[in-house]
Parts: sequence; C-alpha cells; structure tokens
Amino acid sequence: MLIKKKVLILTDWFDPAYKAGGPIRSAVNFVKQMKNDYQIFVLTGDRDLNEIRSLKGIRSNEWIEYVPGVKVFYASVQNLRLNNIKDHISSIAPDIVYLNSMFSKKFTVYPLWLKRSNRISPKIILAPRGMLKPSALDFKKQKKKIFLSFLKWMKIPQLVSFHATDEQERKDIVSQFGNDVKVKMISNFPGSQDELTYPPKKEKGFLKMLFIGRIHPIKGLDFLLQALKQVYQNISLTIVGSPEDISYRNLCKRIISELPKNIQVTFLNEVPHHAINALIRRHHVFCLPTKGENFGHAIFEALAAGRPVIISDQTPWQNLTRYNAGWDLPLTAPWGFTEAIDRCASMSPEEFNEWCEGAWQYCKNYLESSDIKQKYLQLFS
Repeated sequence: MLIKKKVLILTDWFDPAYKAGGPIRSAVNFVKQMKNDYQIFVLTGDRDLNEIRSLKGIRSNEWIEYVPGVKVFYASVQNLRLNNIKDHISSIAPDIVYLNSMFSKKFTVYPLWLKRSNRISPKIILAPRGMLKPSALDFKKQKKKIFLSFLKWMKIPQLVSFHATDEQERKDIVSQFGNDVKVKMISNFPGSQDELTYPPKKEKGFLKMLFIGRIHPIKGLDFLLQALKQVYQNISLTIVGSPEDISYRNLCKRIISELPKNIQVTFLNEVPHHAINALIRRHHVFCLPTKGENFGHAIFEALAAGRPVIISDQTPWQNLTRYNAGWDLPLTAPWGFTEAIDRCASMSPEEFNEWCEGAWQYCKNYLESSDIKQKYLQLFS
C-alpha cells in the first residue's frame, strides 16, 4: 500500500475564521482538493483576525479532524512560541511544510529560522500570498524592508521553494530574492460553481452594488466612493469588511457623508463565509478597485454566481469586457469606474441578464481549462 506524503500547512487563520478573507479560502480550497493525495495537517491560531477570543465551535490545543484526511490544530497564543512550533513540526514529521504568509512571525519567521538553523528538515514551500506586491510593501514599509534584507543576508530564500499564484507574483519574488531562487507558478484552487440564477429584478436607472474586502487602503474603498460621487443614477452599495484600519474607515465614512442622495450606502461589517454566496446573489454587480490581488477569491465567487464585476486591472481576472463578464480598469482613470457603474445602472433587465450569463460562462471556462491539481502534485513531489 502506497504511503501518502505528509503535508503540514502553517497559516495564521483557518476555517471557521473568515475575517482575513482570501488567504483562508486559499488554504481551505487546497486541503479539500488535495486531501485524497496527501496526509494533510494544518497548524493555525485559535482566533480570527484582530480577535482576542477563541473561535466558536473549535477545541484549542489538540489535533481534531476537519474533514476525512485533514487534521487541524488550533493553537492558543501561549502554544505558539518558537519551541512550540518546532515541537509541532517534529511530532508530525511532515515531508513538506507549506507556509502561507510572507511576514507572519509565528507561522513563517519561526519555521524559516528553524530550517536555517538545521533544527527541522522537511522541504519548505513558501506562498507569499500577494504580500510582495509593491502596493502591499508600501504598508509598514521600513519594517518589511529590514525583514526582507535579513532573509537575504541569511540566505534563507535559497532554502525554500516559492509558490507564486500568477506571473506578477513570480516577478515580485524574483525582484526581491534574485533569479537563483526556485519559483513555481500555480494559481490558487478556486471554489465551486453552482447553476446560474439571475439577480433581483433589474430596473433601468437602478443598481445594487456589493463591495467585499478589508477596510484597508489596499482594497480601494475610498476610490470606489469617490467614483460614486459622479454617478447620477440611483445606486445602493453594500460594504462588507472588517475595519482593519480605523483612520481609513473614518476617511471612508466622511466620503460617504458627502455622497449625493441618489447614492445609498450600507455597512455590514463582517459576514461569515457561508453566507457570502447568498449575499452576492442578492446584488447586481461586485466592485473591488483593489491595488493588488494575487487571486481574489471574492471576485471569483461573484463571477461563479453570475454577477458582473467592476474591478481594477491589478488582479488575475483580465479581459472581462471581451466576454461580457465585467470591467477590469486602471486605477489611473477613476472616471472609468464611474462610466462602468453608470452603464450597468442604465441597462434593461434583458441586457443585464446577458452580462450575468457572460460572467457565469467566463468562470465556467476558467474551471474547465484548469490543470491546477496536476501542477500542485508536481510542486509537492
């Protein structure tokens, strides 16, 4: 009988956590797709992003079965010191340790240091998860610059294999660490796709928009709100996201207070992931003028539900208008977002349904043409 390799995933947050967004979905989709090929273990924290209490419905500090073939250890803060991380890795004795962050102290820095000091021996695969994009490095810039310089000085990048999720991330990795590092480019595992359902009745001159993302400058909510100032049709915008940056949230609220009366805005804060699909289907379009996504799980979920998207050109989802799936627009031209919103609002129900069909088919084509699983099997071989 063939013994399956052991893969140990280290990540700050895992299901049922949801406030950190995309990185959680990346890890969840990976374990569900690969659980029949590997023995998978997930070492993670026992609380959600910015929370001080443990997640509901989990047991901390013990290995529990997540789904058949996958075990998860939700560690308390006290159980995540350097020696704890070493003990966890040693007890599992994995063939591969899969890191899902670039700057996490406990789930990236500690295991990299253990590898560098020869205290652990497994193969290390590091997925930066978009954290090497110039737009991401602009936040806490000096601290990140010092950390990356230290990694290079210690020659740690030469000890790992990097997982880039698109060509831009591959370039970002090479730009930081040089051409001699090992980089494999494989897209994130997407979610699944259900049958197309059309949105609530679409009337000319009215549009229900949805924004899902952290309330943080990198997601571009302020940009979207400024674009809405020039829209003269009736718009209802729902904002879903954790207020990660309080000063930025206050800036967005000030812009909302300046919007004309034809623009109505509702804040929902966070919504559990299991409720996201139904929320998307209650709206007409999904909007995210992000400064950078290495995948964009919320974008994928909107397309999968058959909802056109109005997004920046800083994501892997490109050439949307060619397929009547939405708009991927440069952030250097804010008026483009205003025009796209106006156009959607002015559509008749019949015309808008054609764009819903286009979005759904765009996603279907992506799923049917994907050979992602075979590429992961090669990466982890």
